[in-house]
Amino acid sequence: MNGPLIAKRAKGLLQVFNEAGVLVAADVHVASRLSKLGGEENESVLLAAALAVRAVRLGSVCVELDRIRDVSVDETSKEELDELPWPATEDILSGLRSSPLVVGGTAGPLRPLRLLDTADGALLYLDRYFRQEQSIRQVLDDRATRFPAVDAEKLATGLQEYFSSPAPDRQRIAAALAATHWTSIVAGGPGTGKTHAVARVLALLFAEHGPALRVGLAAPTGKAAAQLEEAVNAQAELLGLPAGLRAMTLHRLLGSRGSGTRFRHDATNKLPYDVVVLDETSMVSLTLMCRLLEAVRPDARLLLVGDPDQLMSVDAGAVLADLVARPVRTQANPAFTELVAADLAAAPDTADRLAAGVVRLTEGRRFGGVIADLAAAVREGRSQEALELLTSGSDEVSFVSYDDVDALRKNVIATDSAVTAAASAGDARAALEALKTHRLLCAHRDGPFGVAHWTKQAAEWIGAHIDPTRLQAGQPLLVTANDHEIRIYNGDTGVIVATESGDLMAAFLRGGEPILLHPSRLPALQTVYAMTIHRSQGSQYDTASVLLPDANSSLLTRELLYTAITRARTHVRVVGTEEAFLAGVERQVLRASGLRKY
Repeated sequence: MNGPLIAKRAKGLLQVFNEAGVLVAADVHVASRLSKLGGEENESVLLAAALAVRAVRLGSVCVELDRIRDVSVDETSKEELDELPWPATEDILSGLRSSPLVVGGTAGPLRPLRLLDTADGALLYLDRYFRQEQSIRQVLDDRATRFPAVDAEKLATGLQEYFSSPAPDRQRIAAALAATHWTSIVAGGPGTGKTHAVARVLALLFAEHGPALRVGLAAPTGKAAAQLEEAVNAQAELLGLPAGLRAMTLHRLLGSRGSGTRFRHDATNKLPYDVVVLDETSMVSLTLMCRLLEAVRPDARLLLVGDPDQLMSVDAGAVLADLVARPVRTQANPAFTELVAADLAAAPDTADRLAAGVVRLTEGRRFGGVIADLAAAVREGRSQEALELLTSGSDEVSFVSYDDVDALRKNVIATDSAVTAAASAGDARAALEALKTHRLLCAHRDGPFGVAHWTKQAAEWIGAHIDPTRLQAGQPLLVTANDHEIRIYNGDTGVIVATESGDLMAAFLRGGEPILLHPSRLPALQTVYAMTIHRSQGSQYDTASVLLPDANSSLLTRELLYTAITRARTHVRVVGTEEAFLAGVERQVLRASGLRKY
């Protein structure tokens, strides 16, 4: 295995931690540059600055100085990391409190680092992320101090019409919460009815405000936006919603100007919508959430939807999880508590988070039984219980080693046979449905546990020859770029089907119906016999086979396992070792942030 890239001019603590693999060259270069610009020479301060850069690179917003030693490096033991010359936290704090990088100095007003004291200890930020977090906090706090005017009688009638379940009905609570607050969060796992509730929130608001209500539907990815649009429009006729509500990516909603952080809609040019719904919020970074909150009008409702236990944004921040866990400092709208008084009386455990605008849906409708129990055990970090469930012998789960993949091979071959038969006969719908019967899911892209290796292995099992220049009926496809004109998005999966004319077309599901496109019209494509767990988010398969990497892999986390397990409807197969599975359940992604602290 190759060692870390070493910064040529690194010295002192920066060099030691770079050589140990804790810091990469880029971390060191930024800290060294700050040293020159700000006139800072304290090695402890420069190490803390490099660790703040490292934290953002790995998804955190800041560094918790009391936990500065809690780092992990692939192929490096905890004992080896503990032996590094870590400065005492007191020395780091002392240096930072007087550092020109924090308080400014003779070199100018440059303050690239921000130190924030909380009841749980000091946090060190890069300035950009400090300001973004403060902006999010301020906007949300301002929105929580006031409530929209509502027609309580109309809302009560609508809630009675759209929700018929006896109390407590958490979906009814969620709808009432969103209708009576400027900001609300509907959290829950797959199949808990989040989009079902969203459609009914929109129905309540259209019933109260009329057809002129302006609604913006968005999600972080094109695939997720398309799924949100389809799910809402599938219920439009039943609920009396306007036909053809459109959803778009968050970047398109804000009006991207070609960069990841500059948008047409901002604090001075607000979004025109009366209601903004953001689905799959767990995938949204701190920066994008900041830009959205700056752009939403103060008198517009904002509904954030997602699963806080799933994999998080690839960029810095775990905003949804932070907001769900954030301390409560406000009271719920009295109109809301009156509307769902019976539900609240029957479910008193929901009251504390409701005051923060958060409701968690818990009743899964997509899967249950052992799969649901396993997902819950993994989500809550109960590793031994999760292992017992996985090895229980239930028909819903199986746990095998890499030396025992006969059942996996049979699944791959059977799925390919069904897909190919339907695709060769020109039955696009049947081919697409067959494609959902099984999926190989990997943590890595490369290496012996990665997508590339297992795609090759699956192709050998079915006797397929993977050649991107030669398409054949039954070939499963993965789109890897967005094309908004034809509404095909990065992460969409489809299949090549034969047609009566003899042409080969690419079939995808849209709105529950197959659409056929000539392959030449599509953006970048891959053959997909296996995919990463990250890409699988938002998808469901009858059987999901989860290929675990080595126990030391930093990608193997509780969130990754939970996401993979919840892709399955009827059966989860985990392939790997007990050591790797237990390590994954016990390794939680801890993204440092001040947002959930106060």
